Amino acid sequence: MIVLGLTGSIGMGKSEAAKAFRRLGVPVFDADAEVHRLLGQGGRAVAAVEAAFPGVVQAGAVDRPALGSRVFGDRAQLDRLEAILHPLVREAQHRFMGRARAAAAELVVNDVPLLFETGGERRCDYVAVVSAPPFVQRQRVLARPGMSADRFGAILAQQTSDKEKRRRADFVIPSGSGKRVSLGYIRSIVAALSRAPRTAPRRRVGRRVQAGV
Repeated sequence: MIVLGLTGSIGMGKSEAAKAFRRLGVPVFDADAEVHRLLGQGGRAVAAVEAAFPGVVQAGAVDRPALGSRVFGDRAQLDRLEAILHPLVREAQHRFMGRARAAAAELVVNDVPLLFETGGERRCDYVAVVSAPPFVQRQRVLARPGMSADRFGAILAQQTSDKEKRRRADFVIPSGSGKRVSLGYIRSIVAALSRAPRTAPRRRVGRRVQAGV
């Protein structure tokens, strides 16, 4: 089974790319969705987060804006939160991979926003990065409710740059020219990996695989 890591900076269109992989029948593990479950009502991380950040739990679920205000811009507090969440997300990821293997899946997608930042690419055979021109990214992000230019800049400062992500990727999915173009690239990636050896080694930084469109 081949594991394709999928990542991209904020506003680059990664969520839409993940949807496209699903529509093509590829199982996708969504790390963001898992975090929502962990922090939601009855989630496995709720008690630990409340212990670490008293007052952020309301009605049995973590108030995400309240939690965000406690950790945003504070590296030590963010590290504290990640130490709670990351092991639980990896557990869920392992369960997902086990189910996919049992179902004889040939290709799965590991959708992780901070794939490079957390070293998650080492658990993937290939990595695809979703990318758009900076002005497109900026327009998308600043259109979000509650977003400001300062907050956008602070988020970018915490993420590996788009340029570096593209340099380290095996595939780049452009998302600035419409969904039809992006889908063409995604189809070509699925086709290329369908021809790859089933025993592909874990990736090595700098290796690049071409997928025609």
